[in-house]
Amino acid sequence: MSVWTQASNIVKPRAGGTGKLFVLLAPDSTKFVRPATRPFSKTGNSQLSSTISQTTSTETDNAHETDPKPMSQSEQSKFDYDLFVIGTGPGGEGAAMQAAKGGWRVGVAERYQQIGGGCTHWGTIPSKALRYAVTSTMRSLKNPVMRELGYTIAPSMEQLGRGTQTIIGRQVSMRQSFYDRNNVPIHRGQARFIDEHTVRIDDGETVTAAHFVIATGSRPYRPSNVDFSHPRVYDSDTILGMQERPASITVYGAGVIGTEYASMFRNLGIKVNLINTRGQLLEFLDDEIIDALSYHLRDQGVIIRHNEYIDRLEPHDDGVVLYLKSGKALKTDAFLWANGRQGNTDDLGLQNLPIEANSRGQIDVDEQFQTCLPHIYAVGDVIGIPSLASAAYTQGRAAGMHMLGQCSGNLSLHDIPTGIYTSPEISSVGATEKELTAQCVPYEVGQAQFRSLARAQITGETVGMLKLLFHRETKRVLGVHCFGANASEIVHIGQAIMNQPDEHNTIEYFIETTFNYPTMAEAYRVAALNGINRLF
Repeated sequence: MSVWTQASNIVKPRAGGTGKLFVLLAPDSTKFVRPATRPFSKTGNSQLSSTISQTTSTETDNAHETDPKPMSQSEQSKFDYDLFVIGTGPGGEGAAMQAAKGGWRVGVAERYQQIGGGCTHWGTIPSKALRYAVTSTMRSLKNPVMRELGYTIAPSMEQLGRGTQTIIGRQVSMRQSFYDRNNVPIHRGQARFIDEHTVRIDDGETVTAAHFVIATGSRPYRPSNVDFSHPRVYDSDTILGMQERPASITVYGAGVIGTEYASMFRNLGIKVNLINTRGQLLEFLDDEIIDALSYHLRDQGVIIRHNEYIDRLEPHDDGVVLYLKSGKALKTDAFLWANGRQGNTDDLGLQNLPIEANSRGQIDVDEQFQTCLPHIYAVGDVIGIPSLASAAYTQGRAAGMHMLGQCSGNLSLHDIPTGIYTSPEISSVGATEKELTAQCVPYEVGQAQFRSLARAQITGETVGMLKLLFHRETKRVLGVHCFGANASEIVHIGQAIMNQPDEHNTIEYFIETTFNYPTMAEAYRVAALNGINRLF
């Protein structure tokens, strides 16, 4: 029996909402039911702007019985393409490649000079490359041998970011080869809808298609009361262009992006104020992980201020002053706005379609990523949470498979892992203790402290832990939470076991399996034994 049941007309729809309520039903007490949406935002934005509910493969086949009859091959042949994708980020690439592999005629539009979208050029890739440069450089400079040799240099932001362009170039070249090999032409320029099956590109070219995927991504939300033209004021895109290292910085917004940059800047020895508009950091995480992150950020010297809101911002030649509604005033050399994302839909010609974007420029979709027009899909950041490159690619593939009439049951859309690149890293998949307690699921906890692992002792990265949540009776793994070096890699071992059929999803797998020694993966055996020993 499915854990998802859709009930219509139960609640009065909000403006712009779908008017549908998704009710969670647990077939038995051994199952954990994850909500269709969770408050996971890269920015800490409290608005859950789109609802994407997940179905089983059977429901996937029947989800659109009322949709118009799919086009025949002869009908699709009347168009220039079977599928036209707007945007070449992870979501657009996933949809384009999936449809092309399925034998469809596919074209894409990209308004920038190079493909790859925000992920490749000013988001995931450059920010993580900068983080690696910062952490590796500072680790080397703190090495006792380097200190003994007299190395006391202070690299600038420009020096730390030099290798980023090389990495971006490799990414662009690799992804361009995907389109070339699969005979997917790239139309350069902004694509705008002029009707339900036609777009016009910047150069005046018109393109028709039987299906469309909107994968235009998002950009930092810019409130009107913040002067982003000032050289000391940045958002998460422009911060990558910072040339000199400031002595101090205020980061407004303590979502994923804000905490990542706060951690990165503190590693450089920069004084950091982290302003959080909520009562806790990253509230979607397990409480114990939240506590660990808060402790280590403060231990590193980051000043965290919760439940604070901007009143006004005054940039000056010698610094930026942030006035908070609580009456506080903070002056630092630089200011980073990291509070909210805006979907890139304002120049898509949506006024020519019945599709409407919300106040944040995001598009509502159903569980198959279809808009109110069944032949037009939307994936990635443009539909809101979880706003992850990994999720966008999976969503694009799932949309492509749905168009092709294929089952996408192999795509785990319902349990996308979180990866947060603070220092140390955080990653998790599955349920938190708070969620399991609320659903009255009898669970137990197994923990492994990194300081007890030989590999961590060798590398010197002993800060961190692995936490496994499992059912006391069935021993099913319900959640994996990791805090520490390489957490975003370590979590996938647990994820693989969680996605096995019930009889194979058991914490005993980790006890009965031999792990290489010394490795960080050994933490699973340690945590499993710790948890099993709590049972009676």
